[in-house]
Amino acid sequence: MTDDEFTTPIYHDEDADVSHVTDKTVAVLGYGSQGHAHAQNLADSGIDVVVGLREDSSSRSAVRSDGLRVETPAVAAAGADIVSVLVPDTVQPAVYESVAPGIEPGDTLQFAHGFNIHYNQIQPKEGVDVTMIAPKTPGHLLRRNYTNDEGTPALLAVERDATGEAHGEALAYAKALGCTRAGVVETTFREETETDLFGEQAVLCGGIVELIVTGYETLVDAGYSPEMAYFECLNEMKLIVDLMYEGGAMEMWNSVSDTAEYGGLTVGPEIIDEGVRENMDEALADVQDGTFARDWILENQAGRPEYDQYRTGMQEHEIEAVGARLRALFAWADAGAE
Repeated sequence: MTDDEFTTPIYHDEDADVSHVTDKTVAVLGYGSQGHAHAQNLADSGIDVVVGLREDSSSRSAVRSDGLRVETPAVAAAGADIVSVLVPDTVQPAVYESVAPGIEPGDTLQFAHGFNIHYNQIQPKEGVDVTMIAPKTPGHLLRRNYTNDEGTPALLAVERDATGEAHGEALAYAKALGCTRAGVVETTFREETETDLFGEQAVLCGGIVELIVTGYETLVDAGYSPEMAYFECLNEMKLIVDLMYEGGAMEMWNSVSDTAEYGGLTVGPEIIDEGVRENMDEALADVQDGTFARDWILENQAGRPEYDQYRTGMQEHEIEAVGARLRALFAWADAGAE
């Protein structure tokens, strides 16, 4: 059962009854990172799966090679009890419009991220359950863990329970993916969406990259070699993150030198100061009130001019060229290319 030490319910194998989905057909829309893993894991768990792809999709041959049925999204959804929407956020509204006529009351519309439901870009029909199972790992690891009889943590949320069975069905779906082997954490569409966007922007993607690049520029501008700046500000980041991933911040502090620990503990708060906290509060407010969602939707409608400009700026930054030259020296670079 759930662990009383946690602030939210966490479910495991014994809490889920896969029979909630064994007599149903699941349409997996998309066969990318998450789609291929969901479809294969579900099929290996005895679930009837059909993959929904455009007729001109290059992934159709891969689906057939993996022994799965493939139909157009509209046909797949019309014949399914659960429609799992695993195409990118930016195309989900258009895909939903194409499959909506085949989704009937009593069916389930399921997601792996809450963006389009939370920000009302998709408004499901009345009588349709709306749920989310979001594995907290890329699809290839979800698949690898399943085949190795290991688990992958996931999030579960129920936005609408029209049938009274949405929670049990979502938990059964998670079990069929192999996620209850590790633990499935209960959340809401709002909480998953807003924390995910904030984490990506302020810490995981935006914050870390800007911190690395600013540190690199500071050293190079002070006359140090680009190679040394790269090693100290980017290359060693993996070591630090791996230590924290495995054992938290204290595992990292216990593993680095006392000099590094003292410097980090005293100087870190001067770099990430109250001004940074204020900026984070502003970023979170933009996520909460829909400002970021509106800006991203409009950016896509305009053809992504700012997005392309930012990407080009990062691609052309010196740290990318220096890193490419240095990574080519590492033994793992050759191994990764095989």
